[in-house]
Amino acid sequence: MSGLRVVAAGLSGLVFGFGLALSGMLDPARVLGFLDVFGAWDPSLAFVLGGAVATASIGAWLSRRLPRPAFDESFHLPQTREIDGKLLGGAAIFGVGWGMAGLCPGPAVASITLGVPATLAFLVAMLAGMAIHDWNVTRRVRRDRAVLG
Repeated sequence: MSGLRVVAAGLSGLVFGFGLALSGMLDPARVLGFLDVFGAWDPSLAFVLGGAVATASIGAWLSRRLPRPAFDESFHLPQTREIDGKLLGGAAIFGVGWGMAGLCPGPAVASITLGVPATLAFLVAMLAGMAIHDWNVTRRVRRDRAVLG
C-alpha cells in the first residue's frame, strides 16, 4: 500500500472513530437502548444511522461518476447480489452478537481506547470467530480440491 493510501486510510479511520465516539455509538447501554424497540427504546441513534445513510448515499453517487478511485486502480465491488443462506446466517449471527454485547466491530475497535475489559473480551472473541471461519473455509477448499483433483 502506498504512503498516500496509508495516510488516507488513517485519516478515514480517525474521522470514523471520532464520529462513533461523538454520536454515542461507543456506549453499549445506548446501543442496547436503541435495539430495544419493544422496551425502553432510545431512538437517538436513528439520527446517527440517518446521517450515515445520507453521507454514504452522496459518496456512492459521486463514486459512480469517477473513472476509478483516487488511491487504487479500480473499484472493488461485490461480484454477486445474491441473497443466500450464508448471507442471512451471517447477518443473523452478527445481529445476535450486536444485541448481546451492544457493540459491533467498528465501535468495538474504537472502544479499545476507553480501556473497558468487556470490550477487549468482545474483540478477542470476534477475532477468534473470524479465525475459526477462515480456518473452516480453508479446510473446505482443501477438501474439495482433494476430491476433485
